[in-house]
Amino acid sequence: MLSLSIFTVSYVSKVRMIEVEEDRSEQRLDNFLKYFLNNVPKSRIYRIIRKGEVRINGKRAKPDTKLKEGDIVRVPPVSDATKKVESVEPGQGLRNTLNESIVFEDDVMMVINKPSGLAVHGGSGLKLGLIEALRADKTDIKFLELVHRLDRDTSGVILVAKKRKSLTLMQDEFRFKKHVQKT
Repeated sequence: MLSLSIFTVSYVSKVRMIEVEEDRSEQRLDNFLKYFLNNVPKSRIYRIIRKGEVRINGKRAKPDTKLKEGDIVRVPPVSDATKKVESVEPGQGLRNTLNESIVFEDDVMMVINKPSGLAVHGGSGLKLGLIEALRADKTDIKFLELVHRLDRDTSGVILVAKKRKSLTLMQDEFRFKKHVQKT
Protein backbone atom coordinates (compact mmCIF):
# COMPACT_ATOMS: atom_id res chain seq x y z
CA MET A 1 0.00 0.00 0.00
CA LEU A 2 1.28 3.46 -0.90
CA SER A 3 0.72 6.65 1.03
CA LEU A 4 0.74 9.84 -1.02
CA SER A 5 0.98 13.38 0.24
CA ILE A 6 0.96 16.49 -1.92
CA PHE A 7 2.02 19.87 -0.62
CA THR A 8 3.34 23.16 -1.99
CA VAL A 9 6.74 24.44 -0.98
CA SER A 10 7.30 28.18 -1.09
CA TYR A 11 10.21 29.91 0.55
CA VAL A 12 12.72 32.72 0.38
CA SER A 13 16.17 31.45 1.22
CA LYS A 14 19.15 33.37 2.57
CA VAL A 15 22.52 33.66 0.87
CA ARG A 16 24.32 30.36 1.32
CA MET A 17 28.00 29.62 1.01
CA ILE A 18 28.40 25.96 0.07
CA GLU A 19 31.77 24.25 0.08
CA VAL A 20 32.16 21.69 -2.70
CA GLU A 21 32.80 18.24 -1.27
CA GLU A 22 34.98 15.62 -2.93
CA ASP A 23 31.90 13.78 -4.20
CA ARG A 24 30.75 16.87 -6.14
CA SER A 25 34.17 17.61 -7.64
CA GLU A 26 34.14 17.86 -11.47
CA GLN A 27 30.36 18.46 -11.47
CA ARG A 28 29.03 21.29 -13.62
CA LEU A 29 27.81 24.38 -11.75
CA ASP A 30 24.28 24.19 -13.21
CA ASN A 31 23.85 20.56 -12.12
CA PHE A 32 25.27 21.36 -8.68
CA LEU A 33 22.68 24.13 -8.25
CA LYS A 34 19.84 21.93 -9.51
CA TYR A 35 20.64 19.58 -6.65
CA PHE A 36 20.77 22.28 -3.95
CA LEU A 37 17.84 24.28 -5.37
CA ASN A 38 15.71 21.29 -6.33
CA ASN A 39 12.41 23.22 -6.12
CA VAL A 40 13.63 26.11 -8.27
CA PRO A 41 12.82 26.05 -12.01
CA LYS A 42 15.83 25.50 -14.28
CA SER A 43 15.17 28.80 -16.06
CA ARG A 44 15.57 30.64 -12.73
CA ILE A 45 18.83 28.79 -11.99
CA TYR A 46 20.30 29.78 -15.37
CA ARG A 47 19.11 33.38 -14.85
CA ILE A 48 20.86 33.77 -11.48
CA ILE A 49 24.06 32.33 -12.98
CA ARG A 50 23.86 34.61 -16.03
CA LYS A 51 23.26 37.70 -13.83
CA GLY A 52 26.36 36.90 -11.77
CA GLU A 53 24.45 36.22 -8.55
CA VAL A 54 26.12 32.82 -8.24
CA ARG A 55 29.85 33.03 -7.54
CA ILE A 56 32.61 30.47 -7.23
CA ASN A 57 35.37 31.60 -4.89
CA GLY A 58 34.08 35.17 -5.28
CA LYS A 59 34.19 35.14 -9.10
CA ARG A 60 31.46 34.95 -11.73
CA ALA A 61 31.04 31.61 -13.45
CA LYS A 62 29.25 30.03 -16.38
CA PRO A 63 26.76 27.14 -16.13
CA ASP A 64 29.28 24.65 -17.56
CA THR A 65 32.06 25.57 -15.11
CA LYS A 66 33.46 22.42 -13.49
CA LEU A 67 33.67 22.62 -9.71
CA LYS A 68 36.68 21.51 -7.68
CA GLU A 69 36.80 20.13 -4.17
CA GLY A 70 37.06 23.00 -1.70
CA ASP A 71 35.49 25.62 -4.00
CA ILE A 72 33.06 27.94 -2.20
CA VAL A 73 29.83 28.50 -4.16
CA ARG A 74 27.75 31.55 -3.26
CA VAL A 75 24.07 30.75 -3.74
CA PRO A 76 21.85 33.88 -3.64
CA PRO A 77 18.44 34.21 -1.99
CA VAL A 78 15.80 32.57 -4.17
CA SER A 79 12.24 33.88 -3.99
CA ASP A 80 10.23 32.22 -6.73
CA ALA A 81 10.82 28.63 -5.65
CA THR A 82 7.28 27.32 -5.69
CA LYS A 83 6.67 23.83 -6.93
CA LYS A 84 4.30 21.03 -6.08
CA VAL A 85 6.16 18.27 -4.34
CA GLU A 86 4.72 14.78 -4.17
CA SER A 87 6.09 12.36 -1.66
CA VAL A 88 5.23 8.71 -2.00
CA GLU A 89 6.03 6.17 0.67
CA PRO A 90 6.58 2.55 -0.38
CA GLY A 91 4.58 -0.07 1.44
CA GLN A 92 6.21 -2.57 3.77
CA GLY A 93 5.87 -5.35 1.18
CA LEU A 94 7.88 -3.39 -1.41
CA ARG A 95 10.48 -2.44 1.21
CA ASN A 96 10.89 -6.11 2.19
CA THR A 97 11.12 -7.22 -1.46
CA LEU A 98 13.82 -4.65 -2.22
CA ASN A 99 15.84 -5.47 0.90
CA GLU A 100 15.70 -9.18 0.01
CA SER A 101 16.73 -8.36 -3.59
CA ILE A 102 20.04 -6.71 -2.67
CA VAL A 103 22.73 -8.97 -4.13
CA PHE A 104 25.73 -6.85 -3.12
CA GLU A 105 26.29 -3.60 -1.22
CA ASP A 106 29.34 -1.61 -0.20
CA ASP A 107 30.09 2.07 0.45
CA VAL A 108 29.95 3.08 -3.25
CA MET A 109 27.23 0.94 -4.81
CA MET A 110 24.30 -1.46 -4.50
CA VAL A 111 23.53 -4.35 -6.81
CA ILE A 112 19.84 -5.22 -6.85
CA ASN A 113 18.02 -8.09 -8.55
CA LYS A 114 15.06 -6.05 -9.85
CA PRO A 115 11.83 -8.01 -10.06
CA SER A 116 9.70 -7.90 -13.21
CA GLY A 117 6.82 -5.42 -13.06
CA LEU A 118 8.66 -2.78 -11.03
CA ALA A 119 9.69 0.38 -12.88
CA VAL A 120 13.16 1.69 -12.11
CA HIS A 121 11.81 5.22 -11.58
CA GLY A 122 8.48 7.00 -11.39
CA GLY A 123 7.01 8.92 -14.30
CA SER A 124 4.46 8.42 -17.07
CA GLY A 125 1.68 7.96 -14.56
CA LEU A 126 3.74 6.00 -12.03
CA LYS A 127 4.28 7.62 -8.66
CA LEU A 128 6.88 5.19 -7.41
CA GLY A 129 9.74 3.21 -8.85
CA LEU A 130 12.74 1.31 -7.54
CA ILE A 131 14.91 4.40 -6.99
CA GLU A 132 12.17 6.35 -5.18
CA ALA A 133 11.45 3.36 -2.95
CA LEU A 134 15.16 2.97 -2.13
CA ARG A 135 15.51 6.67 -1.30
CA ALA A 136 12.46 6.51 0.98
CA ASP A 137 13.73 3.37 2.72
CA LYS A 138 17.45 4.21 2.96
CA THR A 139 17.23 7.74 4.35
CA ASP A 140 20.71 7.43 5.93
CA ILE A 141 22.30 7.34 2.44
CA LYS A 142 22.62 10.89 1.04
CA PHE A 143 23.14 9.94 -2.62
CA LEU A 144 21.35 7.17 -4.53
CA GLU A 145 21.23 7.22 -8.34
CA LEU A 146 20.58 4.62 -11.02
CA VAL A 147 23.68 3.71 -13.03
CA HIS A 148 21.56 2.24 -15.84
CA ARG A 149 17.95 1.31 -16.46
CA LEU A 150 15.91 -1.78 -17.16
CA ASP A 151 12.43 -1.88 -18.62
CA ARG A 152 9.56 -2.26 -16.21
CA ASP A 153 8.72 -5.78 -17.41
CA THR A 154 12.35 -6.89 -17.38
CA SER A 155 13.86 -8.58 -14.37
CA GLY A 156 17.57 -8.52 -13.78
CA VAL A 157 20.49 -6.96 -12.00
CA ILE A 158 20.59 -3.19 -11.70
CA LEU A 159 23.37 -1.01 -10.28
CA VAL A 160 22.68 1.90 -7.93
CA ALA A 161 25.49 4.33 -7.11
CA LYS A 162 25.92 5.71 -3.60
CA LYS A 163 28.44 8.39 -4.59
CA ARG A 164 28.44 10.79 -7.51
CA LYS A 165 31.99 9.91 -8.55
CA SER A 166 31.18 6.18 -8.65
CA LEU A 167 28.04 6.97 -10.68
CA THR A 168 30.00 8.74 -13.41
CA LEU A 169 32.72 6.07 -13.47
CA MET A 170 30.21 3.20 -13.77
CA GLN A 171 28.18 5.06 -16.42
CA ASP A 172 31.39 5.53 -18.43
CA GLU A 173 32.04 1.79 -18.16
CA PHE A 174 28.61 1.11 -19.71
CA ARG A 175 28.88 3.90 -22.27
CA PHE A 176 32.29 2.94 -23.60
CA LYS A 177 31.88 -0.82 -23.00
CA LYS A 178 35.26 -1.01 -21.29
CA HIS A 179 34.81 -3.83 -18.80
CA VAL A 180 31.01 -4.07 -18.47
CA GLN A 181 28.46 -5.50 -20.87
CA LYS A 182 24.71 -5.34 -20.52
CA THR A 183 22.78 -8.25 -22.04
